[in-house]
Amino acid sequence: MTQAFDQQARETLRLIGPDPDDWVASREGIDHNVVIVGGGQTGAAFAFGLRRAGIGRVSVIDAAPDDTRAGVWQTYARMNRLRTPKNLAGPEAGLPGLSFQAWHEARHGQASYADIERLGREQWAEYLAWYRHFLAIPIRYGTTLTLIEPLGTHFRLHLSVRTDEGTQTRVETARKVILGNGVAGNGRPNIVPPLAGLPATHVAHTTDAIDFNALRGKSVAVIGSAASAFDAAATALESGAATVHLFVRRASLPSVPVSRAKAYPGAYDNFPALPDATRWKLALRFRRAGSTAPADAIDRVARFDNFHLHLGAPWQHAEAAGKQVKAQVGDETFSFDFVIAGTGYAVDLHARPELARIADHVLLWRDRYDAAADERDDALGAHPYLGDALEYLEKTPGSAPFLKNIHVFNPAAFVSRGVPVGDVPSMKRDIPAVIRRISEDLFLEDLDVHEARMHGDVPADFDASRYAHRLREKTDAQPAS
Repeated sequence: MTQAFDQQARETLRLIGPDPDDWVASREGIDHNVVIVGGGQTGAAFAFGLRRAGIGRVSVIDAAPDDTRAGVWQTYARMNRLRTPKNLAGPEAGLPGLSFQAWHEARHGQASYADIERLGREQWAEYLAWYRHFLAIPIRYGTTLTLIEPLGTHFRLHLSVRTDEGTQTRVETARKVILGNGVAGNGRPNIVPPLAGLPATHVAHTTDAIDFNALRGKSVAVIGSAASAFDAAATALESGAATVHLFVRRASLPSVPVSRAKAYPGAYDNFPALPDATRWKLALRFRRAGSTAPADAIDRVARFDNFHLHLGAPWQHAEAAGKQVKAQVGDETFSFDFVIAGTGYAVDLHARPELARIADHVLLWRDRYDAAADERDDALGAHPYLGDALEYLEKTPGSAPFLKNIHVFNPAAFVSRGVPVGDVPSMKRDIPAVIRRISEDLFLEDLDVHEARMHGDVPADFDASRYAHRLREKTDAQPAS
């Protein structure tokens, strides 16, 4: 079945025709037309889409050492099933033969796919690996972007590259950059007080590479109420932790997924066109309602007798005491061997070293939208206010024209686009929007070259010899009778 499916997938590629030739005008001193930062599902999908748009010299880089560690699905994603419905379009770019459904049914049959409510995380990771290899998407692993240096209308990209000889620094140039670098791509993990004062030996964020086997027989505290907190708690319990206590600030678990109210094509497709006030209020509604953990994530921990849930229980104080952490929660004191922060992420461009040269120039939502006093939210205000192609905009018009050449395909686009950009739901709408703008910009920036090409000589398909023998000779007109 697998070989037959791969043949069907090859037939899909045959039917859409060969990849167009690279039409982008070459520029002296430019190494890449586009550099995509992040080699997970986003990087692979963009690389394929740009190839199909005839845009060459595209490079995908990823800090992970190899393809088994790229993206989230084999690293810090710990859910059993994806959060999104199985029928959402993914990286297949409208080609059913490249979809997860086609891939899954070829391996497990149509009945198996029909029985799926949501996609399994490990199966999704396996599908993405097939997608990368089948489409021959080249990804430069072990490559970290350390600085974006604007240079006129393009960029000098400072890279740290791991090689067999050690770590090397390189500088490469690019006209466009796509930041497909995940949940903290425009900020940092949100380690809130009082956890921020704990040593790294005692606390980890859910995005960290946590050795859960080392927690066997240990007492573990998890802070947070979103899905990642429950997934971490479940993984600790399944790894043999002696006890796991999950602490939530709210008096009850968020259980109303308010984002579903806009999960229909009209709202999804047209969300970027909404007035700023509407987009802000919808983002604020989500913030205030709280991120909802799926019911199966709660069931996953609730089956353990050694799991304890604490509601309305913010931590007032925490300190390392030898090998343990002592925590003050209300009028109670607890001791734990390890603490896991499932406290989400903070959007903060200044927290990203690679954005140091540009962060001050980027227009943020707090610069653009003046929320009423009862609707202010500092966390939402720190999100970049993005253009139609998810590009940075200038805080001061004319001060940083290079910003339009950086496209933000990570969750910092949430307020502007209405979904956690970078996840599956954003692919169908936003990847084509970015690719179309990149194509337009690269074309218009070299319009003189393309005008010359479009006005250039075109060889004739045939000469007069093809029809000369059928030419009718003209005769003198006969007088009327």
